[in-house]
Amino acid sequence: MENSILIVVITLLISAAIFIPLGIYLRKRIAEAKIQSAEKEAKRLLESMKIEAENTKREEIFKAKEEILKLRNDVDQEIKERRDEVKSQEKRLVQKEENLDRRFQSLEDKEKNLQLKEEEVEQKNSELDKKISEQREKLEAISGLSTDEAKKQLLKEVESEIVNEKANLIRDLENKAKEDANKNAREIISYAVQKCAADHTSETTVSVVALPNDDMKGRIIGREGRNIKALETLTGIDLIIDDTPEAVIISGFDPLRREVARIALEKLIDDGRIHPAKIEEMVEKAKEELAETIKEEGERAVLETGVNGLPDDIIKLIGKLKYRTSYGQNVLNHSIEVSNLARIMAEELGLNPKIARRAGLLHDIGKALDHDMEGTHVEIGVDVLKKYKESDIIINAVEAHHGDVEPQSLEAVLVQAADAISASRPGARRETLETYIKRLEKLEEIADSFDGVEKSFAIQAGREVRLIVQPDKISDAEMVIMAREVSKRIENEMEYPGQIKVNVIRETRAIEYAK
Repeated sequence: MENSILIVVITLLISAAIFIPLGIYLRKRIAEAKIQSAEKEAKRLLESMKIEAENTKREEIFKAKEEILKLRNDVDQEIKERRDEVKSQEKRLVQKEENLDRRFQSLEDKEKNLQLKEEEVEQKNSELDKKISEQREKLEAISGLSTDEAKKQLLKEVESEIVNEKANLIRDLENKAKEDANKNAREIISYAVQKCAADHTSETTVSVVALPNDDMKGRIIGREGRNIKALETLTGIDLIIDDTPEAVIISGFDPLRREVARIALEKLIDDGRIHPAKIEEMVEKAKEELAETIKEEGERAVLETGVNGLPDDIIKLIGKLKYRTSYGQNVLNHSIEVSNLARIMAEELGLNPKIARRAGLLHDIGKALDHDMEGTHVEIGVDVLKKYKESDIIINAVEAHHGDVEPQSLEAVLVQAADAISASRPGARRETLETYIKRLEKLEEIADSFDGVEKSFAIQAGREVRLIVQPDKISDAEMVIMAREVSKRIENEMEYPGQIKVNVIRETRAIEYAK
């Protein structure tokens, strides 16, 4: 048993010794065969790729040659077209040059002809001047006048005729315009004024506050004057406490501050407690109350005139006009009156009443700020309206209502007229005696400055100026021109409400005595 096993083992060992090297050899031969096959395949693929690359190269070279040939043909065609165009332009230039040469030659010929004609004209002018000189000498000998004397006489006669014709023309035009316009204008203005009659209050630079008794004066003054000093400091106005029984006078140029002081003082009197802390509290309350009143007055004016779409700030500025006066006339009431007058006249004339009443209400808006800003109330008003993007037609009406610029619409002219009517009606404005006298003196001074005026008189409170002229110096025709020139001087050199009538009077008397 053991021997058989040994034999098997030995057989296996011998088999292993024989087959293992044989297997190794066979694997090696198979691997070498695969390597050779792979190398052959690789060579085949490489050869195939080289052939394909060569073919691709040939195709690309062919395409490039075709593209180059096409581009060359295009360039040749473009060059040919350019050459043709250049030849065409050269041909046109040659033609133009030939035309210019022909024109230049023609101009030279014309210039020569003109020189010849000019010489002929000069020769004829010389002959004409000689003949005119001879004729003038003959005329001077016949008339007995020199040339200068004849010119003066002729100009004098022509000037006299022109003055007469001018005066007659002015008179005819004025009469015709008056006949057509006076009746309608009088009816429209009378109708507007009747519908717009309003009561006006006038404020001065002082306000009076009634006191319950004279003992209240001491309490207003306070210990060492601390109460009155506090009130004057907080409001910026002056309190005048004098011998006037049961009254305190508030003085100041700013009407808003004066109103704050009046309201605060009345509240302090009603409260009874007067000391610096209470004064400060009441002044603040007075400012709030005044602001509310200003807003209410602005809304009332807007409602009364029917003007819509105004910004809140503009409405507040309109309300401020309640505390502003001009020649004693309340500016808010004046603005409302101008708005209504302009609206009524616009309706009568078939114009736009909305534009007229809006411009009339806003025409003096600058007076609400002229205490705080530099410039005239017209300039300030225009700046404010531009800031709030008001329409150009309204801005022009505001800017033109004192004649600073030319009105660009008929509504602007109506605002001018309504402003003059409201300012000039009897009782609307007050003026001091000094201003009144100066205006009369200025009227007479302007009238007396004209040559031929013997005497002048300012009458009817400065609403009319009468000129007595010397009849031997001023003719009837020259009277008309003088009246117009005097009125223009008054318009340019004076400021006045309403209008001033210029009345020129010429009187000729013949006196003889029977003996």
